[in-house]
Amino acid sequence: MGHAARQEKSSRSGIGRMLKEQKSRLYIIRRCVAMLLCHRD
Repeated sequence: MGHAARQEKSSRSGIGRMLKEQKSRLYIIRRCVAMLLCHRD
């Protein structure tokens, strides 16, 4: 039972890490799009 609880905790932190990575990726993509639009004008 202890092992299962530990696994749940690690998966929860993994989800948080994934969300953080997605946020940074979205931010980078947004920056790239903004730059492209600025250069196009």
